[in-house]
Amino acid sequence: MAKSETSKSETTALSRTPLFELAVEQKARLTAFAGWEMPVQYSSISTEHKAVRTSAGMFDISHMGKFAFRGKQLREQLQHLVPSDLTRLSVGAAQYTVLLNPQGGIIDDIIFYYQGEDETGEQRGMMIVNAATRTKDKAWIVANLEATPVNLQDLSKEKVLIALQGPQAVSQLQSLVPADLTEVKAFGHLETTILDQPAFLARTGYTGEDGFEMMVGPEVGVQLWRHLLNAGVIPCGLGARDTLRLEAAMALYGQDINDTTTPLEAGLGWLVHLDTKGEFIGRSVLEQQKAAGVEKRLVGIAMQGRHIARHGYPIISEGQKVGEVTSGTLAPTLGQAIALAYVPSQLAKIGQQLEVEIRNKTYPATIVKKPFYRSKNK
Repeated sequence: MAKSETSKSETTALSRTPLFELAVEQKARLTAFAGWEMPVQYSSISTEHKAVRTSAGMFDISHMGKFAFRGKQLREQLQHLVPSDLTRLSVGAAQYTVLLNPQGGIIDDIIFYYQGEDETGEQRGMMIVNAATRTKDKAWIVANLEATPVNLQDLSKEKVLIALQGPQAVSQLQSLVPADLTEVKAFGHLETTILDQPAFLARTGYTGEDGFEMMVGPEVGVQLWRHLLNAGVIPCGLGARDTLRLEAAMALYGQDINDTTTPLEAGLGWLVHLDTKGEFIGRSVLEQQKAAGVEKRLVGIAMQGRHIARHGYPIISEGQKVGEVTSGTLAPTLGQAIALAYVPSQLAKIGQQLEVEIRNKTYPATIVKKPFYRSKNK
């Protein structure tokens, strides 16, 4: 039977990560986010954004949900919950995918890391989920694995998670790790040590740049943050994290994707493996959509001018509202206002001219290829 273990009691009070005092010490601007008190910025969003694009920046992402799994045939048991074929994963590989409801809607986007089989024949894996959906995700997973031998341990409030991102990220980290990080491929991961303490490292991120996400205990997390800070790595907050991910056209759960959007509508068809796996929750809906075509698609939009298309702003075509912006910003790297938006499939063509309504006036925009920015360093 699937079991859920939580070592620390959960409360409804605003939570703080083990690195919170360091953010206060560095005079970060703080905000409430998904039940956590988190830094929005340390210096300025543009400075932090530029650091990640040109050198290295680090993020406290300890608020993210962290689930450790163990059990017989773990990959096969999780197959029912996602549209991706997890049995293809080799030890040390990972899959970005989504949890689906019966309507094919996205409960959350996740990364599953396969850690292999131990001497007892049990398989191990890690899953990182969004902070705002952690409780919902855990309940959904446990309920759907109730009749299986899989065990879920929630490490969310016990572990520090730091993202080190940018073209200099690997060189900054290498001196602290005995393993050769150049041997770790994108979406690869390993268990090793940092500062002589146990660590889980994954070559993943949410910025469009190369880098690692590092899960460690609280004490070594504080030491690691201070070490990187002293080495010149720029601390970054949620503000830069958002502008970086949007330039890379990475979806934000709750805005660009949610439980009413399917992966096919969201441009995530590449993680739907209908031909190589059996039944999974939401499969029939995705099969129907693939056969008939989707009615709407998530597209990238470039504004003509510096007017910023914000979340919720209407998309106009021939005088009629046809959709709305899900995410938008003035992209620091590009010097251009960009956005993501859902529009009818017949309009979802590169070069399609549209308008965005901003404070009761309309401004021209063009559908462009995603991502808006592609790193030369990855």
